[in-house]
Amino acid sequence: MAKELGLFKKYGVNVELSKEASWANVRDKILTGELDGAHCLYSMPFSVYTGVGGKAGSEMKIAMMLNVNGQAITLSNDFCGKVGFKQMNKVTPIVAAKLKAEREVTFAMTFPGGTHDLWLRNWMSIAGLNQRAMKIITIPPPQMVANMKVGNMDGYCVGEPWGGVAVKQGIGFTQVASQDIWKDHPEKALVVNKEFSAKHKADLVKVMKAVIEACKWLDVPANRKKAAAIIGKAPYVNAPADVIESRLMGDYNLGCNQGVEVYDNDYMLFHKGGMVNYPRKSHAIWAMAQFVRFGYLKEAPEYKAIADKLILQDLYEEVAASMKIKIPTDDMKPFSLTMDKTVFDPSNPEAYLKVVRK
Repeated sequence: MAKELGLFKKYGVNVELSKEASWANVRDKILTGELDGAHCLYSMPFSVYTGVGGKAGSEMKIAMMLNVNGQAITLSNDFCGKVGFKQMNKVTPIVAAKLKAEREVTFAMTFPGGTHDLWLRNWMSIAGLNQRAMKIITIPPPQMVANMKVGNMDGYCVGEPWGGVAVKQGIGFTQVASQDIWKDHPEKALVVNKEFSAKHKADLVKVMKAVIEACKWLDVPANRKKAAAIIGKAPYVNAPADVIESRLMGDYNLGCNQGVEVYDNDYMLFHKGGMVNYPRKSHAIWAMAQFVRFGYLKEAPEYKAIADKLILQDLYEEVAASMKIKIPTDDMKPFSLTMDKTVFDPSNPEAYLKVVRK
């Protein structure tokens, strides 16, 4: 929307948008410099740097956050009537029964160590599912619905509108929204090439200002219908505008005769008075702790040092100050998720891991 609203032009920077096929493709092009930057899963830079989702030591820099909430876990209609919305206690026996069938249960996410991977694994943990007993595959977001339609997986976690599209096509239902797992969780970030951030800081600042203004615009509910119509077109998301609009508005048709769930203060948000856009190091440390928790990393990484290296927090604070945007004061303070009440202290991730890995 920053491009469509003429905000890049307003701030004096020429931005060319490029639609990419997958998160892995975005990663590769940022690292090679073919892309100066992109919107990315916020945990991608940490996944790549630690070797979970790329060549260890490869640097992708986070300039700012773009949104919170708005992802979902979708289950195949094979489970319709057997698993209710947000119900965890019924998930385990149903999936266990499926495990005894002809094929193993398969779930899909979009990038190893990416946010969808982390929401999926956290949900599985809360539901009491043994992740080692099932298959977890990587599928690009736009291909999720088609792959479920032909039976390649039983469920998936991805950003909207692909949860809503499965409902519209009658092949799946929303089992849980990511904001139910963790209200106001970090999701997408503006991630840039290391060289671009160092040598073209002035241009990056202009991009950030334009994007922040677009984030403010998107947080006005009346603007979301217009946004849905634009981004639904082929050059962008290429999905039904009505599905995009309903999920942007927090109006979730859950599918499977579950009715509608309406979110009012915890749907997809893009600014929220600056609370959204601030890149928190504590969230980076949490993500890397999940890599250890779920077996991606055998040893703890240098949590704080990596967060310091990859997050351009000082740059964001400089831009925010110039735009008179308040800086949140909650970074590096303990927090817990909405469903999993385990306290996470970013200054002591090992204590958290001792609890959740029991």
